[in-house]
Amino acid sequence: MVTWSFRRVVAADFGLLARWLSQPHVARWWNHEWSPEAVDRDFGPSARGEEPNQDWLASLSGRPAGLLQRCWWTDYPEYLAEMAPVYPVPAGAVSLDYLLGEPGDVGRGLGPSMIAAFTARTWTDLPGATCVVVPVVAANRASWRALEKAGFVPVAEGDLEPDNPRDDPRHRVLRLDRP
Repeated sequence: MVTWSFRRVVAADFGLLARWLSQPHVARWWNHEWSPEAVDRDFGPSARGEEPNQDWLASLSGRPAGLLQRCWWTDYPEYLAEMAPVYPVPAGAVSLDYLLGEPGDVGRGLGPSMIAAFTARTWTDLPGATCVVVPVVAANRASWRALEKAGFVPVAEGDLEPDNPRDDPRHRVLRLDRP
């Protein structure tokens, strides 16, 4: 049985995040700088509670294995506006982003179990959350399949600005409602 635990990311985790962000399987889709300055710039505000986004470290049986980011859609009006023509995000919706950091953890079914466990925690942590809505670049089949395996259903498809400029703007939007 897979046992996940979650805690908020702190500055002491930045070296681990930098290593994960530099891994080819992560860098391909996250397109993120991993210098110490870049990691502090991009993850520091959340770790210090200066922005509404929450970064979470996911541990598998006590071993750090993944990163999840969670936010209310309404906390980022620019993303909500970009999403509106593709899918009208409902009130109370939360979004997630996620990665498995270690190459050896990829392709073993851990992504769906991590997402499912964290989504279950979201219902407890955020009683006002009505659903989780996640846009995924359509070319990232492994990502949207992980969401489907975790119980999410496709609700829309359309063009959004991709994280990686080399990607086509086509995205799949998946949703999971509070049970």
